[in-house]
Amino acid sequence: MNYHSTFLNSVKALQERINSTCKKCGREPQEVTLMAVTKRHPAEAAEWALEAGLKHLGENRVQELAEKRPKVTDERGKWELIGPLQRNKARLAIQHADRIQTVERIKLARALDRICGEEGRERLPVLMQVNVSGDPAKSGCAPEGARALLEAITASTHLDLEGLMTIGELTEDTERIRSTFRDLRELRDRLSTETGFALPVLSMGMTGDLEIAIEEGSTLIRVGTALFGEREPAG
Repeated sequence: MNYHSTFLNSVKALQERINSTCKKCGREPQEVTLMAVTKRHPAEAAEWALEAGLKHLGENRVQELAEKRPKVTDERGKWELIGPLQRNKARLAIQHADRIQTVERIKLARALDRICGEEGRERLPVLMQVNVSGDPAKSGCAPEGARALLEAITASTHLDLEGLMTIGELTEDTERIRSTFRDLRELRDRLSTETGFALPVLSMGMTGDLEIAIEEGSTLIRVGTALFGEREPAG
């Protein structure tokens, strides 16, 4: 864990990167949200992020989210699940996450909707995770399955579909990275036109590719190591 002053400098540097990219491509900086990914960092990391004005906190594992959130007394944070979710962890996610970004299967959407009813949760914001690049190592529905998943989510009683999420390709080829983000934006635009749902959120881009993501329309950047330093080893 880096010292607090180093963290604040990191926040400033990242916000400058976001502002500079927005200026370059004609967007307003307030259109892009910087999420602090606190996975495998202590609760103190979340507190630092909130003190610095970062309201969105990302966790990959439901168990870690459930353990960490109660330790953070600052209630301004919006805790989001950004890692894969199995149906047997759905109830725990509903109890602790403000938004789930990784809804990728119709069965998962239906399970979340049913459990929200059982838990008395009236509304649960979600994003559809799409595996735009077709990488078998990544989670997400195939682009050709996105319309059916959208229809299942929007037909539910308790789920609010706010947009789409994807993970960029792990490559040095910037054109392949750009293509992934462009394809997600174009898929969002097509789905929105076909169904009438606005889908304003595009969660795409991390430390190494945030400029490309912003140029292609990202509204939410997910950053961890560049803010907090190297993570503690996974337990």
